[in-house]
Amino acid sequence: MKIPENIRAIAALQPDFMGFIFYPKSPRYAEPLDIATLNALPKSIKKIGVFVNENLENILTTVTKYDLDGVQLHGTELVEMCKELRKAGYVVIKAFPIAEAYNFKVTKTYEGSCDYFLFDTKTDAYGGSGLKFNWGMLDEYVGETPFLLSGGIAADDAEAILKIEHPKFAGIDLNSKFEVKPGEKNVELLKGFIQQLL
Repeated sequence: MKIPENIRAIAALQPDFMGFIFYPKSPRYAEPLDIATLNALPKSIKKIGVFVNENLENILTTVTKYDLDGVQLHGTELVEMCKELRKAGYVVIKAFPIAEAYNFKVTKTYEGSCDYFLFDTKTDAYGGSGLKFNWGMLDEYVGETPFLLSGGIAADDAEAILKIEHPKFAGIDLNSKFEVKPGEKNVELLKGFIQQLL
């Protein structure tokens, strides 16, 4: 998210989280954001900054600048960083690329240091591939931390998502398949999809 009117339109759909990408190599790079638009968002929507292998000082500077509620770490960030950010009072979401069931084993080290894990499709880039991994593998995840599902979720996936019964399944991350262009969401498509899930 980065366009003020699009941010306001999506906020009207009342998502739990709204993500803003602070990875300069991403076509969805959000800076500079309109601070007044962010400040006007309802408190029920958690503003999440998405970072890739950024240092702690820069993350905290950005989080403070935009009064963000949390971070999503999409690189190879260490457990210590997750703990520091959580200790500072931020929601911490750590992304893990998934290609095979054994990829879930990496999450064990991060137990207790994150509020959520995010399982995304493993690619050569950091997110935004628009590709799915085999959701059947989710049964192999036996951790205690709730997880969000990401990776190529599209408007015709509502039925499959409703069938996921994993006890730690906490939500979905919607991105490229609901965009008009990078950083701008299709409001009507998202609205229809959300209604299917309710």
